[in-house]
Amino acid sequence: MGLAQLHYTSAPPGPDGPGSGFVAVTPGIPRSLLDEVERLIGYEPPEGAPPHPTDAEPASLPQAFSHSVLSDGSRLLARTVGTMTATGTGTGTATGTGGSHTHAVLLPRDAGLPGGGLPISAWNSVRWATSAPESGTPAPLEELPPLGLLGRDVLVGFAAARAPWLARFFAGLREQTNTDTGIGTDTDSNTGTGTSARIVLVERSSADVAQWIALACAALPREHAEPLTFTTYTRRPREATQRIVGVLPDGVREWTEPDQRLRVLDCTGRAPAPTGPPPSASPRYAAYVWGEIAARVWLGRAPEVFTEAAALPGGALSHGALAFAALCADITLGPEGRTEAATWAGRHARELSPGRLHRLVEALAAPAEDHRTEAECAALARLFTALDTLARPTGRDGGRTAATLGVLGALVLTTAVRMDRVPQEPLPEAELSALPEELKRRLADELAPGLLAGIADDTGPDIARPVELLRVAAILGVDCTELLPGLAAHLVRALSTDPETARVPAVRTVLEDHFELRTALLGALDAHAADDPAAATRLLGAVDLPLGGVQTLPHLRMCAGAPWTREADGDGLSALHAALRACGVSAFTDPLVLRTAVRLVWGGGAPTAGEAGRLLGETGSDAHRAAGTWTTLVRAALDSPADDPDAPDLAHDLLRCFPDRLEPRVRGALLLLDFLRELGSGRAEPPWTERALSLRADTEPVEPTLLDRLFTTLGRQLLSEERPEGELYTLIHCGEPALLTAYAAAAQEPRVADRLRTSPAYAAHCFVAWSSLPGASAAWDTTRTALRDKVLRPAVRALPDADVAAVEHHLEQEGAHRAEEFRAWNRPGTLSRLGRRFGSLGRQR
Repeated sequence: MGLAQLHYTSAPPGPDGPGSGFVAVTPGIPRSLLDEVERLIGYEPPEGAPPHPTDAEPASLPQAFSHSVLSDGSRLLARTVGTMTATGTGTGTATGTGGSHTHAVLLPRDAGLPGGGLPISAWNSVRWATSAPESGTPAPLEELPPLGLLGRDVLVGFAAARAPWLARFFAGLREQTNTDTGIGTDTDSNTGTGTSARIVLVERSSADVAQWIALACAALPREHAEPLTFTTYTRRPREATQRIVGVLPDGVREWTEPDQRLRVLDCTGRAPAPTGPPPSASPRYAAYVWGEIAARVWLGRAPEVFTEAAALPGGALSHGALAFAALCADITLGPEGRTEAATWAGRHARELSPGRLHRLVEALAAPAEDHRTEAECAALARLFTALDTLARPTGRDGGRTAATLGVLGALVLTTAVRMDRVPQEPLPEAELSALPEELKRRLADELAPGLLAGIADDTGPDIARPVELLRVAAILGVDCTELLPGLAAHLVRALSTDPETARVPAVRTVLEDHFELRTALLGALDAHAADDPAAATRLLGAVDLPLGGVQTLPHLRMCAGAPWTREADGDGLSALHAALRACGVSAFTDPLVLRTAVRLVWGGGAPTAGEAGRLLGETGSDAHRAAGTWTTLVRAALDSPADDPDAPDLAHDLLRCFPDRLEPRVRGALLLLDFLRELGSGRAEPPWTERALSLRADTEPVEPTLLDRLFTTLGRQLLSEERPEGELYTLIHCGEPALLTAYAAAAQEPRVADRLRTSPAYAAHCFVAWSSLPGASAAWDTTRTALRDKVLRPAVRALPDADVAAVEHHLEQEGAHRAEEFRAWNRPGTLSRLGRRFGSLGRQR
């Protein structure tokens, strides 16, 4: 069946020019379709082209060879070239008017070129015309035979010349391709999928663009290459509807702004810098890998690999199948290509012959030009498992399969040892352990130094690598017993920093399967719990570690039961007893469990003085000395509130139990508390004030609460009638303002006021004290005057006359001058005397 033809001429309108329009059309083409074709074949000469070209210049203009899809599903294959229309000048010379001529054919829906060629094969076919037939009615075209200008050798040479841009070109081509529905099924059938970008090729010749298109069609399966739309030249790539668009370098200025819809490859400029692969989960990853492999196939001068890959199971546009076919054709691939080849072969192992699988494994085992990645090692391990599973029940081609497994197993183990990171998945230990013993001995001799060094390396953050190397050592029979304690310590640090480490597959597997390492790890974790129980508690809260078995693990068991909360009454000893019961070891047998329990119950704080005293009484000093918890008891005493009645007794016990452990300052602070205990019990020997100030000087710096407690207690004692002789004199002349302030504050307490109102003897005693040594110091004069006027005078004024007389009587026993001083001090003014007189009459009535 022939192809309908169309001839379209474009020329400037005028008296000598024919204008633009269809000049010859095969009958039967609807007008609506012609209008659509006219919009697709518009031709603009390059920027700077002469408006009146000579005879030679039209041949130098770019040729727009295009393939487009029409709205009715048919396709348009068109060739547009520059032309010159001769006009007379009236002087006997001829000039030309620039224009263009388009010769196009319509390809019916679901039908291609006669003879089965792809659209790009018709580039420069001898049947393309540069002018319309004189009849004006072209007959259907029966063929468009190619000239052979796009043959294999030509394309291989062109690919080598465009090597820097190949991978990006094929990645963009693969992104445009929807493997489920094919190319050209989107809303705009010329642009492919809606999310892919059109490829813009900047070349100096439209013939070079045609070779790019031929490269693409040779790489794509027939069903994807047939509908590929393209144009070898346009001035307006943003308006072009085809998926591959060619432009000249001079036209780049017209669309320099970035456009996400265009993937521009400027093959006339500097070669692009290499880029790494996107993440494997990215939608662009498959296109990137396919593009890299396709580029290597062309550079390897083996385009037949594309045909071989398409014939593989699920191989159409499969980057894994293409990688498999490329490796079997001795084409070197990068780590992503090798990974995808191994992954694809593992999935399709049952559909591949043993010979092809062995060829792949040999290619994978060849020395790599780059580092193998953890993803590649994991893919190799999965392939090994697939082949081992396939071989065991069937026993097919046993000799070849055994050899393949040997080569692949050695590759898996060698890669796991020599790469920088651990595989993404645990190695198949059971399957690898079944390798021939002779092979394992050879690998052990070769890999043992790297194995032992990697397991012993505790500097890296990746704990999964030494753990996985330990599994490799077990497979090969390399003894690593001496390295287990160091590896366990490394694991403990990693788990403490990030508990999620325990969920890494390699770590989880080795903890489940390696008894010796698990034992060493639990022992190290128990020691870690003894040093930092809070961190161990957080770790056990995030990670479920098996604590069963014969190991005691007292500290770890105690941390596993945390938090140990206090009872409702606030007593921490009950929580401490529960923690010690959970550990299963007596504090007398292993005093360190006492330290762990104390830290778990009170954290960074300390028990109350009462709790500390009872704890010391229960366990004795030896356990606390061995556990180091005596310092916690000391803190309980020194950090106690000023009104804690148990702190002085605790200080006395601590001085008795730990005399050799207390540093001078701490010892002085405890002696201060012990002195307070003596003052409170009435057994303190004089001199009080001098002793208190001397202990304070030896204890600097004194805790503020303790100093306040000392001066408050001493001030109260100095107000008593039983104070030793000379204490008041020492108080007045000691020069300690804080003690004098505490004495004045104690005198203003309600208990002093009550006693002044009820004991004339005590009132007389206070009058004598607060009248003593006037002028000794300004501070004392201020204090004693304030106490007489604000504390003593209100109390005395409230006394009945008989009690006032009793006060005077007690003062007369101190000396007549004391009584006279009191009377003068207590003598009221005129208003006060009148008030007392009328008050007395009222009481008599």
